[in-house]
Amino acid sequence: MRVTAIRLILVGLFVVLAQSVQPAPSQARAAAKPVPWHPCARIRMACVQAGFVPNGAKRGHALMLDCIQPIMTETPQRKQATKALPQIDPQFVAACKKRNPNFGKNVRAESHGGSR
Repeated sequence: MRVTAIRLILVGLFVVLAQSVQPAPSQARAAAKPVPWHPCARIRMACVQAGFVPNGAKRGHALMLDCIQPIMTETPQRKQATKALPQIDPQFVAACKKRNPNFGKNVRAESHGGSR
């Protein structure tokens, strides 16, 4: 109980301090990098945890082609997909689309592995 209270105090203090700090232009660019709580990063992380990998198209578990693209475009997986899609909160999908409308839409031809 005491450890939880200390953690809550530290988190609250961090939030208060983080709000009062104004980032410099170089810090603003660094903040634009993907962070784990970015909605698109959460979708990608869920796909990786479900077993999807980059360049896995020939094996039916490509990260972009078999997971991210069907989630973001709200379309079924291709027939060659071998893993089920992870459950994603629709709010994360909507937030990701708002933040990065092209996320998951432009899958490069070489990631298709020649079979689509």
